[in-house]
Amino acid sequence: MSESARRPPDNLPATLRRPAQDATFPALLEDDIGDLYDNAPCGFLSTLLDGTIAKVNATLLDWLGHSRDDLVGRRRFIDLLAPGSRLYHETHYAPLLRMQAKVSGIALEMLTTDGTTLPVLVTSVIKAGGTGEPMLIRITVFDARERRAYEQELLRARQSADRDRERLRLLVAGLQRSLLPATLAVPPGMATSALYHMASPDEVGGDFYDLFPLGRDRWGFFLGDVRGKGIGAAAVTAAARYTLRAAAVYDPEPAAVLANLNAVLYQDYRALGHRHCTVIFGVLERDGRGYTASIAAGGHPPALLVRANGATGYQTTDGGTLIGILSEPRVATRTIRLEPGDTLILYSDGLTEARTAPYGERFGDDALRDFVESQGPTDAAAAVSALTDLLADMADVEDDVAVMAFSVSGD
Repeated sequence: MSESARRPPDNLPATLRRPAQDATFPALLEDDIGDLYDNAPCGFLSTLLDGTIAKVNATLLDWLGHSRDDLVGRRRFIDLLAPGSRLYHETHYAPLLRMQAKVSGIALEMLTTDGTTLPVLVTSVIKAGGTGEPMLIRITVFDARERRAYEQELLRARQSADRDRERLRLLVAGLQRSLLPATLAVPPGMATSALYHMASPDEVGGDFYDLFPLGRDRWGFFLGDVRGKGIGAAAVTAAARYTLRAAAVYDPEPAAVLANLNAVLYQDYRALGHRHCTVIFGVLERDGRGYTASIAAGGHPPALLVRANGATGYQTTDGGTLIGILSEPRVATRTIRLEPGDTLILYSDGLTEARTAPYGERFGDDALRDFVESQGPTDAAAAVSALTDLLADMADVEDDVAVMAFSVSGD
């Protein structure tokens, strides 16, 4: 080999070039193998097949506080383990080692002479003799104190995050409940029912509904959906709900009520956080054993009517615009006659936009009508129960869902 080939490269850092000029450097590289074993940065020990310790290095002795005479020929590897780790050694570790002849990276705890525990990671290999017969077990032990401390810190952080998440969910659930009526009013000769399905327990939605008396055998009802989620949507939801109730008391004509709500929401149309909504509002008026429902809708899905004989169809309100985006909204109106045995169902579009399979097609209007019709003649409670089960079977419900139903009993 030429002199230039033996010389260290000129571009090596100075700290790597200097030791080559030191006469002791080659001696360091040819360190005694016994010293390397005894003072390695990890623990080494060898045991007989029954676990009796035959050899152990100084590093492990120092970690545990034992002398070599305490262990070699006197103790077994399992004797150095904490009680829980002994049980794991007997039931899992030792059987697995016998089957595989090698087990790597097993987390155990070893006992020190002062009674404390040392978390370690252990790798064991069965060493065979010249004839292939198992002779002894070689074990490498790594100090896992820093890793255990890191894992415990991660666990504490996760537990703290879980507590924070639970507090958030309780707060969101409480806020969501405050935006909905505690109970639905029940007009004479009617049965009512409703459900609210939250798409996410961590975020308040913008769906809302209500049914309330207006006096003189008249009842107001509405169901709407504010764009977006979160605190901003909740604020608009609260404003919409109370505006609708107040406007209905002042002038219960459905188109006038929605015009009033539109005026309130449109005020901040050009603001960055502006929100609009879809909504259907109606007035029930008792007429003999049945009711007449006068409704107005602004961009909201049509109500679904189930007749006493099970015939089901949409009560279309096409042409209405979203509430809050135009200074003069277009509102679609119609009148529906409800006889004994009829059920009227209002819902938000989270129901028809849900997916029956992951990344599959959306449920859709036709499927909803067919599903409700397949239930046959129904009432408010049965209809809402069926839709609750339907949502539970959906693979993906991306948006909140509100449903309100009322049926005429004729009593």
